[in-house]
Amino acid sequence: MSEEEQESGPVPHRAFWTGSISIGLVNVPVRLMVMVREHTLSFRLLHRKDGQPIQYRRVCTRDNREVPWEDIVKGYEVREGEYIMIEREEIEAVRPESDRRIRIDRFINVLEVEPVYYDRTYLLVPDGSPEAYALLMEAFRKKGRAGIGRITLRTREYPALVREYQDALILITLHYPDEVTDPAAVEELSAIPEPGKKELALAERIIDDLTGELELSGYHDTYRERIEELIQKKMKGETVHVEKPKAAEARELMSALEETLARIKDSR
Repeated sequence: MSEEEQESGPVPHRAFWTGSISIGLVNVPVRLMVMVREHTLSFRLLHRKDGQPIQYRRVCTRDNREVPWEDIVKGYEVREGEYIMIEREEIEAVRPESDRRIRIDRFINVLEVEPVYYDRTYLLVPDGSPEAYALLMEAFRKKGRAGIGRITLRTREYPALVREYQDALILITLHYPDEVTDPAAVEELSAIPEPGKKELALAERIIDDLTGELELSGYHDTYRERIEELIQKKMKGETVHVEKPKAAEARELMSALEETLARIKDSR
């Protein structure tokens, strides 16, 4: 299975990458599996007149003619409207070579990496050496540590975090620092005023009253469920009545806080 096949379909129970976790001279053979899969609905664009799919064509912007695949190359815009062409062989020559190793550089606290840096999460399973895998997993769990290092997948080298999770090892690819916006660089955030004491006290009470245990299973993609219901109705030939949602009422902050707190109390 190629990394490109990760994007859709049910979660497979087979590896798409085989290699090892490398810590100095220690190598733990592992296989990498897809762990997280988004449930999304795909739509095709259709011609309203006859209900047939719209086809995209590769058309040159200069002569407005369709171009065959063999005459298409990749290009990089160096100035507005000016491109340099890069051949497939040139790209292949600089493609990073994967040595099939997850190279761990150091160990850190598992909470040290801010979630904003998380990219994708994968499941690591032992590949013929469960003893070494079990040892690393238990050491991570007891020390509360994670390994930080590098992995090459397809055409990109990623910073990677390896940690214990529910009696398994997982790998999380990370974004590079220059890919994440620093809030301090956003002008609108520099002008945020100090909150009023009364408003802050009410906000804290709301947080206290709504504090509880995390139960992600209680959340559902209601938009997806409504789309599926809409599809079922249209398949049965039912008439669908579209109702415009009501706009949210603009409220004065103090009033909104007080009413929210009152509703929480009434719901108990």
